[in-house]
Amino acid sequence: MSSKQAVSDVLDHKQPEYIPIGMYAIDCDTVGRIIGHETYVRNKVKTQLALWEGRRDEVAQSLREDSVELFKKLPCLDILIPFKEAQLLPPKGYIPVKPKRLDDKTWADTDGNMFIMSELTNEFALVKSGHVETLDDYPEIVEFTPPDESIFEAYDCLVSAMTESRYIAGISGGFSVLPLPGGMEEGLIKYILEPELIKAAVRYELNLGLMKDQYYIRPGVDGIFIEDDFSTTISPLISPEMFRAFSFPAMSKRVAELKKHRNKVILHSCGHTWPLLDMIAETGVDGYQSLQTGAGMEIGKLKAQYGDRLCFWGGVAVEHLITGTMDEVRADVRRAITEGAGNGGFILGPSHSAAFGTKYDNFMAMIDEHDKLKYSTK
Repeated sequence: MSSKQAVSDVLDHKQPEYIPIGMYAIDCDTVGRIIGHETYVRNKVKTQLALWEGRRDEVAQSLREDSVELFKKLPCLDILIPFKEAQLLPPKGYIPVKPKRLDDKTWADTDGNMFIMSELTNEFALVKSGHVETLDDYPEIVEFTPPDESIFEAYDCLVSAMTESRYIAGISGGFSVLPLPGGMEEGLIKYILEPELIKAAVRYELNLGLMKDQYYIRPGVDGIFIEDDFSTTISPLISPEMFRAFSFPAMSKRVAELKKHRNKVILHSCGHTWPLLDMIAETGVDGYQSLQTGAGMEIGKLKAQYGDRLCFWGGVAVEHLITGTMDEVRADVRRAITEGAGNGGFILGPSHSAAFGTKYDNFMAMIDEHDKLKYSTK
């Protein structure tokens, strides 16, 4: 049985010949161990600095070559999200405006945005926005210029190399149904104080995504992968009632429109989303990826309550991959397969990603234990 068939069976709620496995993303430290050299693939700080310095083509070459090499060396992975390891790029010939470095960890650009580098997660975080959103930022008539094809250079290369052998969950024109204008705290306050701004932002993002789909949904992809974080580890960011009012209608329409392009849509959303799962299933989403175990998203309970409506992808705690032991990781794999594999509808993977800081031995233990058990339901 091929990877495509195994994943397709899962998404159709059929029992596959074996339990497939996939990663939301594999960060640069693990990638480097696998391919044997440093890379720009998922190396967020190194990549951003190179792009600010105008070394776009250098980044593109690394993403093209190293992402393909990575997955050739991981033939066990059945489903790929290619825009994670082969990100979209600035167009060829673009002229970057390099932010000013304020200290060892802080940069500021000419628009008033401030970025802080995190060595723990190997990424830049926007800590101050130089722009305050108003209704003028979200006009009813959306203007959109088709993208330069060169932005897809690395992405198309990886899709082309893997489309015959793996199930490809590709990018769309965008998905944002819980916008947070001005950042987390300010954005959440606006749901109470400026609901018309939030409604305009949701409408604008919906219409923009619909316009972009024809360019961003590329040949060679089997399904579509969307993502938006709706929750903390404790609860949704907004109440279920507010989610139904602000986000649910747009999400339902967005999923329906995406299914005109591909018949399967997989959602990534972190955190404790239990209070929203009825609505998530109602939108027509086929698969749910993340299953943040630390937020109570346990595969056995999810399958018992929603297994006839949603397929689930995850089960191995990312915390165990980073700070745990190989025995803990192997136990996660056994538990996830035991609880999730029956009656189809399950893909094994981390509860988020093979995040920066993942122990290489733990990563390999996850793959090895899956290999031992993937036929165990037969």
